[in-house]
Amino acid sequence: MAMIALLELPVALTAPQRSGAAVPELLPLSRRLQAVFASRVETLPAPAQLLLLYAVLDGTGGLRVLTSATSERTGMEDLADAERAGLVDATTGRLVFRHPLTRSAVVELATDEQRREAHRTLAEYWSDRPERRAWHLAHATVEPTEEVAIPLEEVACDNVRRGDAGGAITALLRAAELSPRGYERGRRIAEAAYLGADLTGDLRDVPRLLEEARLADGGRAGPLVAAVAAAHHILLSGEGDLDTAHRLLVGAIDMQHQPYDAADPIMIDALYTLAWLCQSSQRPELWKPLHRALGLLKPEVPDQLALTLSRMADPARTAPPALGMLDEAIASLDREADPVRVIRLAMTSLYVDRLPACGTAPRRVLRDGRHNSSLTVEIRGLVYLGRDHFVSGEWDASEAQAARGRDLGEAQSYQLLSTEFLYQRALVAAARGDEAAAKALTDEMTLWATPRGIGSYLSCASHARAFAALSRGRFEDAYRHACAISRAGELASHVPPTLFVVMDLVEAAVRTGRASEATAHAAADESGIAAISPRLALLVKASAAMAAVDHEALDLFEEALAVPGTDRWPFELARVRLAHGERLRRVKATTEARSQLADAIDTFERLGARPRTARAGDELCATGLSIGSAGVTGVASLTPQQREIALLAAAGLTKRQIAERLFLSPRTVAAHLRQLFPKPGVASRAALRDAPADPPPD
Repeated sequence: MAMIALLELPVALTAPQRSGAAVPELLPLSRRLQAVFASRVETLPAPAQLLLLYAVLDGTGGLRVLTSATSERTGMEDLADAERAGLVDATTGRLVFRHPLTRSAVVELATDEQRREAHRTLAEYWSDRPERRAWHLAHATVEPTEEVAIPLEEVACDNVRRGDAGGAITALLRAAELSPRGYERGRRIAEAAYLGADLTGDLRDVPRLLEEARLADGGRAGPLVAAVAAAHHILLSGEGDLDTAHRLLVGAIDMQHQPYDAADPIMIDALYTLAWLCQSSQRPELWKPLHRALGLLKPEVPDQLALTLSRMADPARTAPPALGMLDEAIASLDREADPVRVIRLAMTSLYVDRLPACGTAPRRVLRDGRHNSSLTVEIRGLVYLGRDHFVSGEWDASEAQAARGRDLGEAQSYQLLSTEFLYQRALVAAARGDEAAAKALTDEMTLWATPRGIGSYLSCASHARAFAALSRGRFEDAYRHACAISRAGELASHVPPTLFVVMDLVEAAVRTGRASEATAHAAADESGIAAISPRLALLVKASAAMAAVDHEALDLFEEALAVPGTDRWPFELARVRLAHGERLRRVKATTEARSQLADAIDTFERLGARPRTARAGDELCATGLSIGSAGVTGVASLTPQQREIALLAAAGLTKRQIAERLFLSPRTVAAHLRQLFPKPGVASRAALRDAPADPPPD
């Protein structure tokens, strides 16, 4: 029988169903399969067939549901008939069909009215379960009615909050079918298109749904949500330019009734989307329509929207006053189930160095995105995990996340997010001295972003280029690329990546003899951004030290290295130690210079930052001490990720299990374990337990 099913099922399936894209809950039967499975059901008495119909349509397997919903027409003796026929098994207290195609046969043998009546009865039974009730009502309804469409739309909202974007789209499209008015039908189809663009990753279906929404609304311009969906599609797919998406969305917002309702989720999503477009442009003039719309939002701008905008628009100026509110929001992330809110907070955290504080929330979003087939959620989870891995010195993990993210983005034509992963790979290549790879990656970024007006990725490409040039000691090139983001002496307005080149520009200016520019930019750095994070406090002090004369510089370097919490950014900390060591050697403080340089080499070697390792090694040799004689072996204390791997390995997990737990490749885990075993006092997996708690001394 199994062989017959395997041979016959493809005959009954449509092409999309055979591809796996739209597999129905109940598989259709070919004539031959009907003859095999339906014949066994038809031998049962009518009450037994009815009981099985209720069991299939209910889907829970609960016997209490069946006895309650069918009490007037069937009894337990009817269930016994089905058991004796070998169709079901209820010995465990739950009704289980012995073959899945029996379920299909039961439903196909019932009339349309019998199916609708069963769904109506089940809707009454599940009156205290809104989602079950709504779907049973939807299946029982033929004519459009808002009484059924509204509960289904509420189900869609609940699904989004739980991270089930696919389920939300299905509910919205069925609600649209049941909408008696064209505007509501078009709005619900457009909302499904928006979720497809923003969460599930099905960009290819968005234009078709938007056209359906327009036609459903009588060919008019369509609801606001259609403009939101179209803007997402244009920007994410790269099939249009940013100015077009901005114009479209601003026009749709301006058409709404004023004042705007702060409780309207579509309006709030539209404003988030507009902010995203503005940030991606990095052009201050594009923010003006958004600020105008915010002024018309009543009774007030929602807290999270205000919080996000203060970080997205111009974090160098607007972020510091509201950091306390952001930290409170981040502290609640572990309890947040809505992936959209997690993603928005992660995005808000990016430029103010709060990603490490987000804890496991981005990983949970990544895992849930995979589980619920929410591709965009999964890709965005990879974006923020990759960024976090890079700044925390986990470059192998960053590369692995970027490779997976790039593959996912390319497969679904998510060109914007694919470009993000080019940037992450370019940073690692630049830091490790692979100039050819860094150039190829940044050239690809520029080629894609320029015609589309995506200024944010042009700045990111300049950052990676400056980073690569600094690594190789090409300071003139580094200065030029850093100034492409922000001119010396100012923190460019509405250009968040300016916070990425705080020290890069000063270092390049000092190295190229531009003392006045270095001093001016160090002064601009001191405008208040040090209060944003330990990283920025470290770099602001170090920038001032680089631009200062020798006797002032040493104190400033000491102040920089005394900033608490900077160990989260090991590469930046090592850069400052290298600069400090260079200045100490210049003033003949040889012993102190050796200590700073040795610490810097230790970190650079662990990260694989070969050009910086060589530069620090040359400085150390200039003090009269070789790397070997200084005791620098490249073995540093465990990184946070190594600690996590060590604990899991000590607990007995295999490399593959560790890789799945931490979203890494087994190869990356194996590489970390090879690095861990040679560490002092670590000769076996059991000994790994002690390494995180008692790392080797410096």
